[in-house]
Amino acid sequence: MTQRPTLAFLLALGLASLAGCATPSVITLNDGRELQTRDRPVYEEASGFYEFEQLDGTRAMVNKDQVRTIEER
Repeated sequence: MTQRPTLAFLLALGLASLAGCATPSVITLNDGRELQTRDRPVYEEASGFYEFEQLDGTRAMVNKDQVRTIEER
């Protein structure tokens, strides 16, 4: 009898923690274009590129020298 409320609580807690993982961002390039991302871009120092996931789910990269700003939304 007490397992259902406990299970429901754990399920709700798990879903809430997953919802907090994504940090949508907008990358503004030097030419004025804006790229919307599902998550915060990760900078790869070895290559000099930011890597991120676009809204359609594809992975993309952009050169650090082309980025003007990165803002979280």
